[in-house]
Amino acid sequence: MYDGSGLPGLTTAAEILPPDPDCFFLRHRRPQPAFCDAVLGITGYAERKKGHFRQIEAASLAVPLIFSFSSSFAIALGRVPEQHERFGCFTSGLFAGPAIIDSRGESACVQVDFTPTGAHRFFGVPMSELAARMIPLDDILGLSAHRLRDRLEEEPNWERRLDLVETLVYRRLLEQPPSDRQAATAIGHIAASQGTVSITTIAAELDCSRKHLNEIFRRNVGIAPKTYARMVRFHHVRRLAMTGQRSWADIAQECGFSDQAHMSRDFLEFCGETPSGWKRRCADRR
Repeated sequence: MYDGSGLPGLTTAAEILPPDPDCFFLRHRRPQPAFCDAVLGITGYAERKKGHFRQIEAASLAVPLIFSFSSSFAIALGRVPEQHERFGCFTSGLFAGPAIIDSRGESACVQVDFTPTGAHRFFGVPMSELAARMIPLDDILGLSAHRLRDRLEEEPNWERRLDLVETLVYRRLLEQPPSDRQAATAIGHIAASQGTVSITTIAAELDCSRKHLNEIFRRNVGIAPKTYARMVRFHHVRRLAMTGQRSWADIAQECGFSDQAHMSRDFLEFCGETPSGWKRRCADRR
Protein backbone atom coordinates (compact mmCIF):
# COMPACT_ATOMS: atom_id res chain seq x y z
CA MET A 1 0.00 0.00 0.00
CA TYR A 2 0.98 3.68 0.05
CA ASP A 3 4.42 4.40 1.46
CA GLY A 4 3.43 7.45 3.48
CA SER A 5 6.20 8.20 5.95
CA GLY A 6 5.07 11.73 6.56
CA LEU A 7 7.35 13.98 4.57
CA PRO A 8 5.63 16.79 2.65
CA GLY A 9 3.85 14.92 -0.07
CA LEU A 10 6.85 12.65 -0.32
CA THR A 11 8.57 9.85 1.50
CA THR A 12 12.18 9.77 2.60
CA ALA A 13 14.85 9.71 -0.09
CA ALA A 14 14.97 5.92 0.22
CA GLU A 15 11.17 5.78 0.45
CA ILE A 16 10.88 3.19 3.23
CA LEU A 17 13.65 4.29 5.60
CA PRO A 18 12.99 6.76 8.43
CA PRO A 19 14.48 10.26 8.11
CA ASP A 20 17.36 11.43 10.28
CA PRO A 21 15.77 12.59 13.58
CA ASP A 22 18.51 15.21 13.97
CA CYS A 23 17.32 16.87 10.76
CA PHE A 24 13.58 16.15 10.76
CA PHE A 25 10.74 16.12 13.28
CA LEU A 26 7.87 13.72 12.60
CA ARG A 27 4.66 13.15 14.55
CA HIS A 28 2.33 10.56 13.00
CA ARG A 29 -1.30 9.89 13.85
CA ARG A 30 -3.27 6.92 12.60
CA PRO A 31 -6.75 7.57 11.20
CA GLN A 32 -9.81 6.97 13.31
CA PRO A 33 -11.33 3.54 12.47
CA ALA A 34 -14.43 5.05 10.85
CA PHE A 35 -12.25 6.82 8.29
CA CYS A 36 -9.67 4.12 7.47
CA ASP A 37 -11.12 3.65 3.99
CA ALA A 38 -10.43 7.30 3.19
CA VAL A 39 -7.42 8.39 5.28
CA LEU A 40 -4.11 6.57 5.67
CA GLY A 41 -2.62 8.88 8.28
CA ILE A 42 -1.95 12.44 9.40
CA THR A 43 1.62 13.56 10.03
CA GLY A 44 3.33 16.64 11.41
CA TYR A 45 6.69 17.45 9.82
CA ALA A 46 9.35 20.06 10.54
CA GLU A 47 12.97 20.55 9.53
CA ARG A 48 15.43 21.05 12.37
CA LYS A 49 18.60 22.02 10.53
CA LYS A 50 19.40 24.49 7.79
CA GLY A 51 20.69 23.06 4.56
CA HIS A 52 19.59 21.79 1.19
CA PHE A 53 17.35 18.73 1.49
CA ARG A 54 16.28 16.79 -1.59
CA GLN A 55 13.71 14.07 -1.11
CA ILE A 56 12.52 11.67 -3.78
CA GLU A 57 9.25 9.80 -3.85
CA ALA A 58 8.52 7.01 -6.26
CA ALA A 59 5.08 6.82 -7.85
CA SER A 60 2.74 6.96 -4.87
CA LEU A 61 -0.52 5.10 -4.31
CA ALA A 62 -2.00 7.85 -2.13
CA VAL A 63 -3.01 11.45 -2.53
CA PRO A 64 -1.30 13.92 -0.16
CA LEU A 65 -2.90 17.05 1.27
CA ILE A 66 -0.31 19.49 2.62
CA PHE A 67 -0.87 22.41 4.97
CA SER A 68 2.47 24.23 5.14
CA PHE A 69 2.86 27.05 7.65
CA SER A 70 6.52 27.90 7.13
CA SER A 71 8.85 27.98 4.12
CA SER A 72 7.41 26.55 0.93
CA PHE A 73 8.79 23.58 -1.00
CA ALA A 74 10.17 23.45 -4.54
CA ILE A 75 8.47 20.45 -6.15
CA ALA A 76 8.24 18.95 -9.62
CA LEU A 77 6.80 15.72 -10.97
CA GLY A 78 9.17 13.56 -12.96
CA ARG A 79 12.12 15.98 -12.82
CA VAL A 80 14.19 18.24 -10.59
CA PRO A 81 12.17 21.36 -9.67
CA GLU A 82 13.11 24.91 -10.58
CA GLN A 83 13.35 27.24 -7.60
CA HIS A 84 10.32 29.23 -8.78
CA GLU A 85 8.16 26.08 -8.67
CA ARG A 86 7.29 26.57 -5.03
CA PHE A 87 4.24 25.30 -3.14
CA GLY A 88 3.02 25.86 0.41
CA CYS A 89 -0.47 24.42 0.89
CA PHE A 90 -1.23 22.01 -1.95
CA THR A 91 -2.43 18.65 -3.14
CA SER A 92 -1.37 16.41 -6.00
CA GLY A 93 -3.20 13.46 -7.55
CA LEU A 94 -1.62 10.18 -8.55
CA PHE A 95 1.35 10.42 -10.89
CA ALA A 96 2.98 7.46 -12.64
CA GLY A 97 6.52 8.58 -11.95
CA PRO A 98 8.80 10.03 -9.26
CA ALA A 99 8.35 13.39 -7.57
CA ILE A 100 11.29 15.46 -6.34
CA ILE A 101 11.14 18.02 -3.56
CA ASP A 102 13.73 20.56 -2.43
CA SER A 103 13.69 22.45 0.86
CA ARG A 104 16.16 24.54 2.82
CA GLY A 105 15.74 23.41 6.41
CA GLU A 106 12.99 25.86 7.36
CA SER A 107 9.85 23.97 6.33
CA ALA A 108 7.02 22.78 8.57
CA CYS A 109 3.66 21.30 7.63
CA VAL A 110 0.89 18.86 8.41
CA GLN A 111 0.28 16.18 5.79
CA VAL A 112 -2.85 14.09 5.28
CA ASP A 113 -2.46 10.94 3.18
CA PHE A 114 -5.70 9.94 1.45
CA THR A 115 -6.61 6.81 -0.43
CA PRO A 116 -7.56 7.81 -3.99
CA THR A 117 -11.26 7.20 -3.27
CA GLY A 118 -10.92 9.10 0.01
CA ALA A 119 -9.41 12.06 -1.85
CA HIS A 120 -12.31 11.91 -4.32
CA ARG A 121 -14.76 12.15 -1.42
CA PHE A 122 -12.84 14.96 0.28
CA PHE A 123 -12.23 17.19 -2.73
CA GLY A 124 -15.48 16.39 -4.54
CA VAL A 125 -13.99 16.57 -8.03
CA PRO A 126 -13.06 13.87 -10.56
CA MET A 127 -9.62 12.63 -9.59
CA SER A 128 -8.50 12.97 -13.21
CA GLU A 129 -8.54 16.75 -12.57
CA LEU A 130 -5.87 16.30 -9.88
CA ALA A 131 -3.78 13.54 -11.46
CA ALA A 132 -0.18 14.44 -12.39
CA ARG A 133 -0.64 18.03 -11.22
CA MET A 134 0.48 20.21 -8.34
CA ILE A 135 -2.56 22.18 -7.16
CA PRO A 136 -2.55 25.04 -4.59
CA LEU A 137 -5.23 24.42 -1.97
CA ASP A 138 -6.72 27.88 -2.40
CA ASP A 139 -7.76 26.76 -5.89
CA ILE A 140 -9.79 23.86 -4.54
CA LEU A 141 -10.63 24.59 -0.88
CA GLY A 142 -10.87 28.37 -1.04
CA LEU A 143 -10.53 30.50 2.09
CA SER A 144 -10.78 27.54 4.47
CA ALA A 145 -7.25 26.47 3.47
CA HIS A 146 -5.86 29.94 4.15
CA ARG A 147 -7.59 30.19 7.52
CA LEU A 148 -6.33 26.79 8.64
CA ARG A 149 -2.80 27.62 7.58
CA ASP A 150 -2.87 30.72 9.79
CA ARG A 151 -4.19 28.74 12.77
CA LEU A 152 -1.46 26.12 12.37
CA GLU A 153 1.21 28.81 12.33
CA GLU A 154 -0.20 30.38 15.52
CA GLU A 155 -0.58 27.07 17.37
CA PRO A 156 2.71 25.94 19.04
CA ASN A 157 1.54 22.46 20.10
CA TRP A 158 1.90 19.69 17.53
CA GLU A 159 -0.91 17.53 18.91
CA ARG A 160 -3.33 20.44 18.66
CA ARG A 161 -2.08 21.14 15.15
CA LEU A 162 -2.95 17.58 14.18
CA ASP A 163 -6.33 18.00 15.91
CA LEU A 164 -7.09 21.07 13.78
CA VAL A 165 -6.35 19.27 10.52
CA GLU A 166 -8.09 16.07 11.62
CA THR A 167 -11.25 18.01 12.48
CA LEU A 168 -11.39 19.70 9.08
CA VAL A 169 -10.74 16.45 7.21
CA TYR A 170 -13.25 14.30 9.09
CA ARG A 171 -15.96 16.94 9.09
CA ARG A 172 -15.67 17.38 5.34
CA LEU A 173 -15.66 13.61 4.73
CA LEU A 174 -18.83 13.21 6.81
CA GLU A 175 -20.56 15.78 4.60
CA GLN A 176 -19.82 13.76 1.45
CA PRO A 177 -21.44 10.57 0.09
CA PRO A 178 -19.57 7.27 0.62
CA SER A 179 -16.97 6.06 -1.86
CA ASP A 180 -18.07 4.40 -5.08
CA ARG A 181 -18.54 0.70 -4.37
CA GLN A 182 -17.38 -0.41 -7.80
CA ALA A 183 -14.19 1.61 -7.47
CA ALA A 184 -13.52 0.19 -4.00
CA THR A 185 -14.13 -3.35 -5.24
CA ALA A 186 -11.82 -2.92 -8.23
CA ILE A 187 -9.06 -1.42 -6.07
CA GLY A 188 -9.50 -4.30 -3.62
CA HIS A 189 -9.02 -6.87 -6.40
CA ILE A 190 -5.86 -5.13 -7.58
CA ALA A 191 -4.46 -4.91 -4.06
CA ALA A 192 -5.25 -8.56 -3.28
CA SER A 193 -3.43 -9.69 -6.42
CA GLN A 194 -0.46 -7.34 -5.81
CA GLY A 195 -1.23 -5.75 -9.15
CA THR A 196 -1.23 -8.91 -11.27
CA VAL A 197 -4.98 -9.34 -11.90
CA SER A 198 -6.04 -8.59 -15.47
CA ILE A 199 -8.26 -5.60 -16.19
CA THR A 200 -10.59 -7.87 -18.17
CA THR A 201 -11.05 -10.02 -15.06
CA ILE A 202 -11.91 -6.98 -12.94
CA ALA A 203 -14.43 -5.75 -15.52
CA ALA A 204 -16.05 -9.19 -15.56
CA GLU A 205 -16.23 -9.20 -11.74
CA LEU A 206 -18.03 -5.84 -11.85
CA ASP A 207 -20.18 -6.90 -14.81
CA CYS A 208 -19.12 -3.86 -16.81
CA SER A 209 -17.14 -3.10 -19.95
CA ARG A 210 -13.47 -2.14 -19.89
CA LYS A 211 -14.52 1.29 -21.13
CA HIS A 212 -16.85 1.73 -18.16
CA LEU A 213 -14.13 0.48 -15.78
CA ASN A 214 -11.75 3.09 -17.18
CA GLU A 215 -14.37 5.76 -16.52
CA ILE A 216 -14.78 4.54 -12.93
CA PHE A 217 -11.03 4.90 -12.41
CA ARG A 218 -10.86 8.27 -14.17
CA ARG A 219 -13.47 9.62 -11.76
CA ASN A 220 -12.44 7.90 -8.51
CA VAL A 221 -8.68 7.26 -8.87
CA GLY A 222 -7.47 9.60 -11.59
CA ILE A 223 -5.46 7.16 -13.69
CA ALA A 224 -6.25 4.10 -15.79
CA PRO A 225 -6.77 0.80 -13.95
CA LYS A 226 -3.86 -0.82 -15.79
CA THR A 227 -1.51 1.98 -14.73
CA TYR A 228 -2.74 1.74 -11.14
CA ALA A 229 -2.18 -2.04 -11.15
CA ARG A 230 1.37 -1.56 -12.46
CA MET A 231 2.06 0.90 -9.64
CA VAL A 232 0.73 -1.58 -7.06
CA ARG A 233 3.00 -4.28 -8.49
CA PHE A 234 5.98 -1.91 -8.40
CA HIS A 235 5.40 -1.27 -4.69
CA HIS A 236 5.25 -5.01 -4.09
CA VAL A 237 8.63 -5.36 -5.83
CA ARG A 238 10.16 -2.82 -3.47
CA ARG A 239 8.73 -4.52 -0.38
CA LEU A 240 10.13 -7.87 -1.45
CA ALA A 241 13.51 -6.31 -2.20
CA MET A 242 13.74 -4.84 1.30
CA THR A 243 12.38 -7.77 3.30
CA GLY A 244 14.42 -10.69 2.02
CA GLN A 245 17.48 -11.91 0.16
CA ARG A 246 15.78 -12.72 -3.13
CA SER A 247 17.56 -11.94 -6.37
CA TRP A 248 16.02 -9.41 -8.73
CA ALA A 249 15.33 -12.23 -11.17
CA ASP A 250 13.41 -14.16 -8.50
CA ILE A 251 11.43 -11.06 -7.54
CA ALA A 252 10.55 -10.42 -11.18
CA GLN A 253 9.25 -13.95 -11.54
CA GLU A 254 7.32 -13.84 -8.25
CA CYS A 255 5.67 -10.56 -9.23
CA GLY A 256 4.53 -11.81 -12.62
CA PHE A 257 6.91 -9.95 -14.94
CA SER A 258 7.88 -11.57 -18.21
CA ASP A 259 11.55 -11.18 -17.25
CA GLN A 260 13.90 -9.08 -15.12
CA ALA A 261 14.35 -6.50 -17.89
CA HIS A 262 10.59 -5.87 -17.92
CA MET A 263 10.63 -5.32 -14.16
CA SER A 264 13.61 -2.96 -14.42
CA ARG A 265 11.84 -0.83 -17.03
CA ASP A 266 8.81 -0.43 -14.78
CA PHE A 267 11.04 0.30 -11.80
CA LEU A 268 12.88 3.04 -13.70
CA GLU A 269 9.60 4.56 -14.91
CA PHE A 270 8.01 4.73 -11.46
CA CYS A 271 11.09 5.35 -9.32
CA GLY A 272 13.37 7.35 -11.58
CA GLU A 273 16.29 4.97 -11.03
CA THR A 274 17.24 1.34 -11.57
CA PRO A 275 16.46 -1.37 -8.99
CA SER A 276 20.14 -1.80 -8.11
CA GLY A 277 20.69 1.97 -7.83
CA TRP A 278 17.69 2.31 -5.53
CA LYS A 279 18.84 -0.63 -3.38
CA ARG A 280 22.33 0.87 -3.00
CA ARG A 281 20.86 4.21 -1.93
CA CYS A 282 18.70 2.48 0.66
CA ALA A 283 21.75 0.64 2.03
CA ASP A 284 23.77 3.89 2.20
CA ARG A 285 21.13 5.46 4.45
CA ARG A 286 21.10 2.64 7.01
